[in-house]
Amino acid sequence: MSLDIWITYVATVLLLMSTPGPSQLLMLSNSATNGLRRGLFTAAGDLTANFLQMLAAGLGLAALIATSATALTVIKWFGVTYLVYLGVKQILKARMSEAQTAPRASRKSLWMQGFITSAANPKAVVFFAALFPLFIDAALPFWPQFAILSSTYLVMDGMFLTAYGGSASWLARRLQGPAKLWLDRIGGSFMILAAILLGLKSLRPSA
Repeated sequence: MSLDIWITYVATVLLLMSTPGPSQLLMLSNSATNGLRRGLFTAAGDLTANFLQMLAAGLGLAALIATSATALTVIKWFGVTYLVYLGVKQILKARMSEAQTAPRASRKSLWMQGFITSAANPKAVVFFAALFPLFIDAALPFWPQFAILSSTYLVMDGMFLTAYGGSASWLARRLQGPAKLWLDRIGGSFMILAAILLGLKSLRPSA
């Protein structure tokens, strides 16, 4: 893969990541509530799902998944329901008095939240299957190019998620009392907003 093609790919991915989606909103919420270190487990879950989606695209499973509208719908609405549940739970937890200390989410739970949120967007497999061929030279071996594109995307996504999480964690450390409770409520609202965004994502391009 030539350097100019790789740079074009990086620029394309930057444009695609310029607006926050469900995973970024979840990262904001979890990092604000649990701190950046624990929030990174949410990012790890998201990136794990992305890797599996890329692998599925690379193995040619995208076409099979795209033809199963029922499976896509079930996966998507499971993720939407899960995010709404998490958001409502966090908003209710914010009602606790300042004298009570709400337990932080476990690392496993944070990882699972990130994984499910990303995996609940089954169109991502189709997206990767459509994106990668634009930058792959058919005259060169496929898998080395695929590895470069996949690793570049994961590194960039990880950097974006860390930046979101770091900003949310920094703000949370400087808020106390009622302001902190409102931050928790906003975090829960972010989760619900993430669910709405995920629900609005069309599973198939319009004709």
